[in-house]
Formats: sequence, C-alpha cells, structure tokens
Amino acid sequence: MSHVAIHVESLGKRYRLGQRERYGSLRDRLAHAAGAPLRWARSGKSNAAQNAPRNLWALRNVSFELEEGKVLGLVGRNGAGKTTLLKILSRVTEPTEGGAEIRGRVGSLLEVGTGFHPELTGRENTYLNGAILGMTKREIERKFDEIVAFAEVADFIDTPLKHYSTGMQMRLAFAVAAHLEPEILLVDEVLAVGDLAFQKKCLGKMGEVAHAGRTIVFVSHQMNQIRRLCPRVMWIDAGGVRMDGPASQVVGAYEAEMTSVRAAGRPGTEQTRASFVRWEIAGSASAQQNLLDLSGPVTFRFVAEVNQAIPLAQHGIALYDSERRLVWGNGFRGFALEPGNHEFVHELPELPLKPGAYSWRVTLWDDGQLVDCWDAAPDLLVGTQPMTHWLDEWAGILNIPSRFHLLQSQVECTRVTS
Repeated sequence: MSHVAIHVESLGKRYRLGQRERYGSLRDRLAHAAGAPLRWARSGKSNAAQNAPRNLWALRNVSFELEEGKVLGLVGRNGAGKTTLLKILSRVTEPTEGGAEIRGRVGSLLEVGTGFHPELTGRENTYLNGAILGMTKREIERKFDEIVAFAEVADFIDTPLKHYSTGMQMRLAFAVAAHLEPEILLVDEVLAVGDLAFQKKCLGKMGEVAHAGRTIVFVSHQMNQIRRLCPRVMWIDAGGVRMDGPASQVVGAYEAEMTSVRAAGRPGTEQTRASFVRWEIAGSASAQQNLLDLSGPVTFRFVAEVNQAIPLAQHGIALYDSERRLVWGNGFRGFALEPGNHEFVHELPELPLKPGAYSWRVTLWDDGQLVDCWDAAPDLLVGTQPMTHWLDEWAGILNIPSRFHLLQSQVECTRVTS
C-alpha cells in the first residue's frame, strides 16, 4: 500500500506590497518635518490610506496529496505561484495559512548555483554546495567522481570557480544537485539551462531519478519534459489549482489556453480577396476542437471566406512540429472558388504523431499568385499516449505502436571425446 509523501491542505501565502521610502539628505528631512503639521491638516487620513501596504496572495487554498514514488508536474504562467509552492515545501519560506506535511528527506533544486563561491575551486565548491543541499561528507566523497564526470570539468576541478565559464558553472551546479539521494526531490525549471546537449543530459538524469522510485515535484515550462517525466500534472493559475489530473489532459488544456490569444482573430482580413478564418478537427468528441487524442482516421476542416472569385485556385497545407520541422504537407489545384464561405477538408487514415504541440500553415493561390497564407491558430495539440522510446532524442516524430518479442535461440552443443 502506498504512503503519502506530501500532504498539502488549504495552503496560502500572502505577501505585503508597499512603497519604498525615498532616500534624502538631512536638510530634506528637516524641511519635511517642519511642514508635517500643515500636510496633516490638509490631507487628514488620506495619506495613511495611500501609503498602507497592499496584500498579494501568491497562493490561496491549495490542497493536494502526492504518494511515495510518484512524480507530479507543475505548469502555469510566470507568477502563477509554482515557485512559491516549492519554496514552502522545501521550508525556504513559511505559509500564511494552511499547512504542508512532508514525510521523508527533502532535496531542493530551486536555483542552480546557490551556495557557490567564486574564489573557491571546483572541488571545494562541490563539497560546499553538497553540504548546503544536505549531503554528508561521506556521501559527497562517494559521489565525487561521478559528479565531476557528469559535469565534464575534470581538467578544471582544482581551478577557482571565477575562471569557469557560465556553462561550466551550470554543469557543475546541476551535477551536484542531481546526485542527491533524497526521498523527495523538488525541482524548479533547472533543465532550461545550458546548451541543447546538456539539457538532454540533465533530462536523462532526471528520468533516472524518477524511475528509481523517488517522489518528485517538477516545475517546467517545457511541455515535452513534463509529458515525459510526469504521469500526473497540476495546473497552477493565479495562486490556485485550476486543474489536476493525467498529463495528457492537463497539458492539453494548458497549451490550448496559451494559444487562445492567437486564435482571437485576424484583423484586416475582410479587405482581402480571400482568407482562412478558422479550423477544427471534424467530429471531435473532445471539448477542445484542436485536441487530437486518437491516432486513427481523422478529418481536418479549414474554413475560408472568399470575397472575390478565384478561377484558378491552388491550395497548400503543411504541418510542423514544435521545432518547425516539416511533418507532413500536400498541395491541390484544378478547382475554382466563387464568393462565399468554403470548407477545405483533409481526410487522413491516421496521424500517428507523438504527443505535443504542432502548427499548421495553409495557403491559397490564384494562378500562381498568393492570395492568403495563414499560420493557423490555435495549434494542433496531440494528446495520445506515447508508444515509442522513453527518451526524446530516440522517440522520433511518429508515434507508431509496435510489438516486441524475444526469441531464445536453442544451440545444440555436441561434445567430442577421444
């Protein structure tokens, strides 16, 4: 039976916002004091009301439980309260109301490089930073060679940190923090540092930690990282829990929200000969008309408003992944368009894409002359279950299911004796 590692109930954190007093000279202070009675007579209590501090609730009424060995992802806009929640769980700050019960040794990775000193060597900083993060000297000694190898700074380990490049410092800082062995690990957007190769290396290490059965709370703005590491995701919005559930559902809803601004409309299109105005997945059972949660037959419908006839029409369509790589494209010609609304319908027997956000580009031409080119909004969100490799760099683009069988070959050995 699983035990609860983190229990949060009615958690709230309030900050008081006020105006910072302006610095002044002694003459300014004396002049200000001399005129105080007159100002008080004129303003009464308005001054006090104007300078009264304002309250900001960074978190309010947050409740959830996380079982031992589970991984929880946190998503949300900047300033939504994700980092504040992790700071409370890691005991960096105290809650204003409610409480959080943590069962187990906690390791926090809230800011890469905290506790590093530029005058100390890489070796000295490794021991210092490890101690700050809760590691004993024996643990650091046991992990030291592995930490240095992961950070790729063996040739500079006895060089003062002030001579390290920013990338080298980040690699060493993450290596120390990633080799902690706590029962509960709190991680806040640290995998966004460094180059792409280092990010993949960090993500692989986080995957190892997750598969080792530790309890993890992971904050990231990279939805692919969230999908890969977190079966359960909680969406924090304006200090509260907006949605909590399976990663595919929560991430899909969050991505739809983030792309809704672009879908608000296309100003000025009424003056053109023709323009695409919206698109949808035809017959979708989902409440989100841009969410694809099945890999079977699918129909996409693009609606265009035609203001002037197009006798020699051509139509192009392209689908791109999040890195703007072309996934699929096609083109059609030999048809005419009269004024009015027209639906461009594309039927695909299947679209086996791995989960993520994808973008459409559709075009309309008249005898080789471009009439409209639309980067369709919102994005296409694929929320199917991953069926390929668990590492992103080996998963590819397609999400094709497969079966694996291991056949043990029987080798007959004949013993020859003289």
